[in-house]
Amino acid sequence: MMSASPLAPIPVACLLGPTASGKTAAALAYAARRPVEIVSVDSALVYREMDIGTAKPDADERARVPHHLIDIVDPADAYSAADFRTDTLRLCGEIAARGRMPLLVGGTMLYYRALTQGLNELPAANPEVRASLDADAAREGWPAMHARLATIDPETAARLAPNDSQRIQRALEVFLLAGQPMSALLAAPSREDTAASAATHWRFVPVALEPSDRSVLHERIARRFDAMLANGFIDEVERLRARGDLHAGLPSMRCVGYRQAWEYLDGAVDYATMRDKGVFATRQLCKRQLTWLRSMPERIVVDCCADDAVERALTALELAVG
Repeated sequence: MMSASPLAPIPVACLLGPTASGKTAAALAYAARRPVEIVSVDSALVYREMDIGTAKPDADERARVPHHLIDIVDPADAYSAADFRTDTLRLCGEIAARGRMPLLVGGTMLYYRALTQGLNELPAANPEVRASLDADAAREGWPAMHARLATIDPETAARLAPNDSQRIQRALEVFLLAGQPMSALLAAPSREDTAASAATHWRFVPVALEPSDRSVLHERIARRFDAMLANGFIDEVERLRARGDLHAGLPSMRCVGYRQAWEYLDGAVDYATMRDKGVFATRQLCKRQLTWLRSMPERIVVDCCADDAVERALTALELAVG
């Protein structure tokens, strides 16, 4: 179904957008028109047993069109941007070989950047440096560590929440080990890797669902978080805690919503506070996602607040693949 000259890269439509922007609805509508398989660009959907809090496509939606990179990792394990890049390039080839079209859908912009711009050399984790940073954070708090990061790497700090301890720690660690801000290292030419030659076969075309009125998206986020709570989100997190091998510091349990539910189940906050913090954290995630998107001048923008947003998205996706 996909064709290109031997030298021309094959276009791959990428439906990107912040949380609650309507990506799933648009992707399923497009799949009803074209023979596509969806590749998830979402760092939360990779985890098994995490369905409600990630707004994972349900069984019916996944039966209507093949989905990839969903439910592939146990919550106790990690999945990196490098893993995503390798898997996605492989999947694009496999999907095309079946005579179908890959459609990338999601909002994890770090994954998308790794896919389209390659991987950069960053220093490996250093236990001694991390222990020192943890000790500083225990004394000063993560907002103070975020302020420290802002003085040495304002670009990275601007896209991190003040309590995003994992990423703040990593950015400070990179600076201490490399002597350069993480943003500068990521902006440097990417290194060669085994997937580099495969990447040249594809031209990833971003279609971005963005709000003309951010308050509309904020209202959707609040409604969706309340619906998750009504559908048993706290029970889901209780089941995960009952496994006994998970803790609040794991990447899976640091996903938006799960972190706040874990605090509530620890007794650190009451239910109403947990709900408000969950909504606020999701809105902050939305803000960071939009910042990433707006740094991509090549994207095709679709107003996700429009009454005909799905039709507009379908038109843009058709334009993306030609």
